[in-house]
Amino acid sequence: MHELGPGSALVVVDLQNDFADPRGSLYVRGGEEVVAPVNELVRRASGAGAFVVYTEDWHPESTPHFAKDGGLWPVHCVAGTWGAELVPGLVVAGPAVRTGVGGEDGYSGFGERDVATGETRPTELAALLGDHGVRRVTVVGLATDYCVKYTALDAVALGFETTVLASCCRAVDLHAGDGAAALEQLAGAGVEVLAS
Repeated sequence: MHELGPGSALVVVDLQNDFADPRGSLYVRGGEEVVAPVNELVRRASGAGAFVVYTEDWHPESTPHFAKDGGLWPVHCVAGTWGAELVPGLVVAGPAVRTGVGGEDGYSGFGERDVATGETRPTELAALLGDHGVRRVTVVGLATDYCVKYTALDAVALGFETTVLASCCRAVDLHAGDGAAALEQLAGAGVEVLAS
């Protein structure tokens, strides 16, 4: 069983209605299936003294991230809307780090890219982990091939011992096999990929 305790953090990525609910505008197939096992992890982590933190996509109504504004994705997770809310029933046991608030692009909970300058700047996630003495990070949520992948890659690059629990993630699979390829890339980068 995967260990969570003092010095570790559970990072719950983007379990929001637009991704995890079949009615969501960017529904990740099977996204709703990870809520129950993530809740169990949150309870176990909290009980064992681990830090729990959440990431949330939190976009303005127009952003170069959206297809209507020149990006790749349908409009999703617009600040203050149902789609941006964490899924009902998700156990929330820590703070949330919101990304894309100012229209920035990017997929990692640790940083976002200014679309005008291309400059990447950090979010508060790394500082929060540092404040809680975190050395080990476990990443779960949506989606395997985007925000989970880039958050985990940044975590290991920042020196955190990093694990992704594949059973608590689902992939967009924009192209068939993207999720599996993401897990291979993570393993190759030094991330521990566990089935459960």
